[in-house]
Amino acid sequence: MVDFRSYRLENGLRLIVNEDRSTPLVAMNILYDAGSRDEDSSLTGMAHLLEHLMYCGTENIREYDLPLQLAGGENNAFTNNDITNYYITLPAANVETAFWLESDRMLAPDFTEGKLEIQKNVVIEEFKQRYLNQPYGDAMLHLRPLAYKRHPYRWPTIGMEPAHIERIVVEDVRRFFDRHYNPGKAIVTLSGNITPGRAYELALKWFGSIPAGEEYVRNLPAEPEQTGERRHTVERNLPADALYKAWHMGPRSDPGFHTMDVITDLLAGGESGRLYNRLVRDLNLFSEINAYITSDIDPGLVIVSGKIMKGIDPETAEKAVVQVIQELKDTDPADYELEKVKNRYESSAVLSNTGILNKALKLSVFELLGDASGINSEVEAYRAVSKTMIRDAADRYLNPANCSTLYYIASKKKGK
Repeated sequence: MVDFRSYRLENGLRLIVNEDRSTPLVAMNILYDAGSRDEDSSLTGMAHLLEHLMYCGTENIREYDLPLQLAGGENNAFTNNDITNYYITLPAANVETAFWLESDRMLAPDFTEGKLEIQKNVVIEEFKQRYLNQPYGDAMLHLRPLAYKRHPYRWPTIGMEPAHIERIVVEDVRRFFDRHYNPGKAIVTLSGNITPGRAYELALKWFGSIPAGEEYVRNLPAEPEQTGERRHTVERNLPADALYKAWHMGPRSDPGFHTMDVITDLLAGGESGRLYNRLVRDLNLFSEINAYITSDIDPGLVIVSGKIMKGIDPETAEKAVVQVIQELKDTDPADYELEKVKNRYESSAVLSNTGILNKALKLSVFELLGDASGINSEVEAYRAVSKTMIRDAADRYLNPANCSTLYYIASKKKGK
């Protein structure tokens, strides 16, 4: 059980505090309710670019990392489709440094053309290195727009293309910041050696005077129901063919979310998963194969991806994947198989809840979803998944009309 106290400041900032006296450290997590789904479709990659810019100093503090290092702290951040998240760990005695740094860059970022150009170049280089210049790197650049036709999940967090990042100017950055980086869109969570009273006192001191900012009501286009199978083939200079299949599923808050997560673990829970056992070990059709859910706040995807063995026809490999999924629909998992998946999740959850950084992040995410106490009930939600729920969810979602399939074919012409 993770105990915590929740507060809300007058400017809208949410504060969550988990006191953990077993450590001399404190973790601060600050989650902004803003991700790539909030971008303009002609300026994709903005949220991730802004994450980079937030480390370039403010009007008051020219270098973010130096004061934190002097206080014995470490930090990092990430952006995804739904959120932008910053986190710090540091000795409890120096926790006020974290409040000072994070409140200052919420209030007074220093966006300049020079800084923007430097970070644009950094992000574009990351785009090229991670997505364009390595085998299979641009898979999501093809699979997402195949699966999504209206919703902004149709582009990955890095953006649609480098040209979008190139055309961003300071005014665009400032507009995005003003809309999303304010107390009303932020959740500040602390876990570690700090009392709720002390955390609230520091939050009032450093965040309490920051203006609430403009009200932003998210109004994203809903993705229409997919009613027909979609297919796309990409030819690349690759070491082997690859297969990607994506099915739409419900949002993170949907009661069926946990069932779909269990299904992907049954299919690809390591070497004991059905896909690996049948298609890698027994039939030697794939060298590797995986299944996972995207865990998005809005309706997300179930994805199966695998590298096909040389000499195996991609259609043959795909039919084998479909057969394994059909067997999951037709035959209930054995008791021991289902219990093993549930035990694996429970042990993972218990272990993750021993770390202050993990607790701070999870409390923030559950608060964004509507209730931070969800951190204490999620194991039970997985435990409640039944064989009937698995069969019904698989029938509902894992069908051809709801599926988008991407073939990644190794070019037969050298250098193509």
